[in-house]
Order: sequence, then C-alpha cells, then structure tokens
Amino acid sequence: MNRLFGTDGVRAEAGTYPLDIQTISNIGYSLASRLRDVLGRKPHFVIGRDTRESGEWIANAFYQGASRAGAVCESAGVITTPGVAFIAQAFSFDAGIVVSASHNPYFDNGIKIFSPNGRKLDEKMERLIEADVNQGFESANESVGTINDDRATEFHSAYIKHLQEKFPRLDLKGKKLVIDCAHGAACRHAQALFSGFGAELVMINNSPNGRNINEGCGSLHLEQLQNAVLENSADVGIAFDGDADRALFVDERGEIVDGDATMWILAKYLKQSGGLKNDTVVATVMSNVGLEIALSSQSIKMVRTSVGDKYVLDELLSSGSDLGGEQSGHIIIPKISLVGDGMLTALFVLESMFESRHSLSEAVAGFERYPQILVNVRVKEKRPFESIPNVKHAAELIEKDLDGAGRLLLRYSGTENLARVMIEGPDQGAIDHKANMLADVIRAELG
Repeated sequence: MNRLFGTDGVRAEAGTYPLDIQTISNIGYSLASRLRDVLGRKPHFVIGRDTRESGEWIANAFYQGASRAGAVCESAGVITTPGVAFIAQAFSFDAGIVVSASHNPYFDNGIKIFSPNGRKLDEKMERLIEADVNQGFESANESVGTINDDRATEFHSAYIKHLQEKFPRLDLKGKKLVIDCAHGAACRHAQALFSGFGAELVMINNSPNGRNINEGCGSLHLEQLQNAVLENSADVGIAFDGDADRALFVDERGEIVDGDATMWILAKYLKQSGGLKNDTVVATVMSNVGLEIALSSQSIKMVRTSVGDKYVLDELLSSGSDLGGEQSGHIIIPKISLVGDGMLTALFVLESMFESRHSLSEAVAGFERYPQILVNVRVKEKRPFESIPNVKHAAELIEKDLDGAGRLLLRYSGTENLARVMIEGPDQGAIDHKANMLADVIRAELG
C-alpha cells in the first residue's frame, strides 16, 4: 500500500502525487466519509493555509472532495498551523486541515489534519484514508462551489486573543523586537500580537508573494535577522518558519538561540514558577548533550525520543510532563497547546525575560553547547550494532571514556546504506579521534 502520511502529514511537490488535484480530493472525500460514519452526521471542517501559491487550489481540491462526502467546510484563510489546531478545538470543528509544507521551499506543499482536541490525526485514521485512496476510487468531479470564508476574521481574532490572554502580566513597552515572518503565515498575526503587548517592532520578510516563503529567511536562515537586530539595537530577534509552528531567536548581541537554548530558558522559568511537572524536559536524540548537562545542574531530567514532534508529544502526554521540543525550535507546552506554536514559544521566552529582568543572552547563561562530530560510514548491510562484537566493544569504550561528559549516538540512516557516528563532548580533538576510530571499526566489519 502506498503511504500518503509521514510524521508530519502528507507532503510533496505541489501538483505531483499525492498532491495532485484528484488525490487531494480523494483524501478529503475519504476523511469526510469516515468521520460521517463515526459521528452519524455531517462532519464540520475548518481549512487554513500558508502563503504558497499552490495553497489556494490545494485547499479548494480538498474542500471539493470533502463536500461531496457531505462535510460542511469553512475557511480560515492564511493562518498558522497552530492557529488551525486552536480553531478546530475552540469552535468545535470535527477536524482542522492545514495546507502547508512548513519550512520547505514554495514549490512543496502538504496537508496536516488535526482532531478536535488539537492533536494530529491518529495513525489508525491515516491508514484507513490510505486504504481508501489506494483502492483507486475517484470522487465525483462536479464542482460544489467555493468554500465559505465568512468567519475567517473571527477565527483570526479568537486565536490572537487566546495567545494574549495567556500572558496577562507581559509588558513589552520600551522593548524593541525584530520579527522575521519568513514571508509565511505569521505575516497575518505577528504584528498585531506583539504590538498588543506594547513592543516596538521591526518587521522583516513580511511581504509574501506566493513564491518567497522561507527563501533565504526565517528560522532556517538567520543571517538577516542577526544583522537586523544589531543594526536596530534591538532587544530580541524572533524568526518563524513558513507555518509558524517553530521559532528561533537572536539575542541582543546577534547570537543565535536555538531550540535547545530555548528549552533551557523555559525549563528554568517553569521550574521557578512551579510549572515543570516531574522536573522533566522531553527532547529528541538530536538535542545537544550540553542541554542535558545544563538541565542536570538544575536537578531537571531530560528524556530523549526519536526525531519528530509526534514522538515528543507522545512522551509528554504519557509521562504527564510540561515541556518538550526539538533543536529546530519546535517547542510543545501541552497544558496550553498540543502542537508546537512559534508565537506561543516567543511569548513564553519574552515573559521569562520580563519576569527575571534578564536580557536574552543572560537568560541563556549556564547552557554550553558541546562540540559535535558526525561521521558517515557506507555499509553493505545494516546489522544491529550490538550483534557485532568489535563494534559493540569500541562503542562501550567510548561511552566509558566520556563518562557522562559527552554522548555517543550510533544509528543507521533511514534512507541510505550509511552508519552514522555522532559524538558530542567538551574537546573537539578528542571526539574527532573517537568518532574516526569507531568509524574505522564499522568500516572493517560492514564496509
């Protein structure tokens, strides 16, 4: 069976399978049909999108298929991914659909589907939709008109109000912020949100044309933001990606503050205010060991998951923890939202600075990023490392030598015949030697 859904919904180059008009329409038809059978009534959907030129026709194709299966659909227009997740929950929709490819270039796009509780669609429903689409059916192709957007302004206002109400004490008067909207969905919200707290704003990359989303800007390209912060003597720079589900920062000195540093800031702040349940932060295997060591100094435990916000959220909910995220700036605070929200993250960081009277560089103090090396070794087969005595022995020697002051991550690539050796530690020369030694052992055994 062809898989449509990855860890972040459906994603492809717009116009190619599965983001061709017929397949998109069939996905909408299948979702609406399945939910209609479960609910015993017509399902209600809200559909939002980012600023890509393909977003409008993809949203319309989904709407056409869903409507033919009886769904009642409303448009939220251009809005962030977490904005759609909020609206689905706050306005009692049966699903929220986002047309976005997040941080990807404009020619890609995607479909993310959220349940009424704000979580992404469960895997069981994804498999059912895939089975429907793979059967090769085609929903009827007669037009059902255009999607209703009468409440789009109401939805946007409700989302901004929701964020503002979470921070009643935040006062940014006298603070200057540079905000990079990546020519994406944040363009619709950022200025109103942050100026509402009294901040002086310098907006950059805030003029979408359908093709410039994420192009040399936003959370993947921070050079413009760094320069703008220094040129404007700003207190903080904030960079969103195309759908604003993540945020990265630049401090007053022009230094980058990534997702690991953000989790360090928020973990300290939440613990001091009694809001860090279990004294635990959930991160992925890609987070720097420096975060783990810094958190340990505050008696905070770090639990690692596989890469992907889905796995972070699963661990947060199963353990009842309050803070998790990824190095990319995708932060989840489940007591407020079950999806990463870049603007929510930014407000939390700003509040922590406001409450502590610290600059952003002072807030990051205590977190030291450790040097890292990654060595790829081409292999003929992917046997379990623990089943190869020489590899297992070499890895154990490295971990013993690191003795908690570093980290070894040994894994296979998911798409290529490569073994990946990643080591982090306090001394670059030492970890380079260790990584190359282990790579040589792997090469001798599997190369």
